[in-house]
Amino acid sequence: MSAVFEIERLLREISETRRYVEFLRRPAMSAGVYVLPAGASDLQTPHREDEIYYVVRGTAKLRLGPEERPVYAGDVIFVEAGLEHRFFDIENELAVLVVFAPAESAES
Repeated sequence: MSAVFEIERLLREISETRRYVEFLRRPAMSAGVYVLPAGASDLQTPHREDEIYYVVRGTAKLRLGPEERPVYAGDVIFVEAGLEHRFFDIENELAVLVVFAPAESAES
């Protein structure tokens, strides 16, 4: 299965009650877009899968375990499975492409 996905179209599916939209699921990986408005709280918990974020737009800080760092559009972030992580101090709406490997499980 090959496909082309338009990020801006996917981002239009985001709403106040639906901050994450998955657009691809295969056994070895899954992918989606995640959006947090300025000032929002990121309530995610550690995942059982490795994860890559690509920051499409926005500025925020990211906590990776005990470390904190700013993130900007164009940044690529790797988060190993089980690591506590979250975005905070979201200055401008944060939109990220998220890739899980293997596919995100329901228990994550």
